[in-house]
Amino acid sequence: MPIRREHRYYYPIDWPQLSDVIRFRRAGGACEGCGRPHKRFVYCLRDGRWWDAACGAWRDGRGRSVAVLPRLDELEGLRRTKVVLAAAHRDHDTANNADANLVALCQRCHINHDRPEHKRRRWRTLFRRRADGDLFGGPNG
Repeated sequence: MPIRREHRYYYPIDWPQLSDVIRFRRAGGACEGCGRPHKRFVYCLRDGRWWDAACGAWRDGRGRSVAVLPRLDELEGLRRTKVVLAAAHRDHDTANNADANLVALCQRCHINHDRPEHKRRRWRTLFRRRADGDLFGGPNG
């Protein structure tokens, strides 16, 4: 995932190299959350299960083999998606680039990991807009 222009100065200058080490050397080119392989197309169901063509089995959202096969009606929601790995900060602090704080995640795992932080930021933005409206008589006031 590209870094927004306004957030670039939070990351170290060698972030691309650091990200490559985490995603490809340590994680071996697979998501550390669910095991999806980088730059491969996988078939996914809406609930997070995906078809692992390498071993010929369905996997759940955490990469474990699924004992029960999907029903035919569940296969209607089947989509094909390309997996792209990104290096993510476990504690959401971009200044903390310790090896233990970085993890290689696919798009799905990354958005699930960041969901609480996105929710917090959304609340803060809405709160700030309402406060500005109250102060300055704007459209939110």
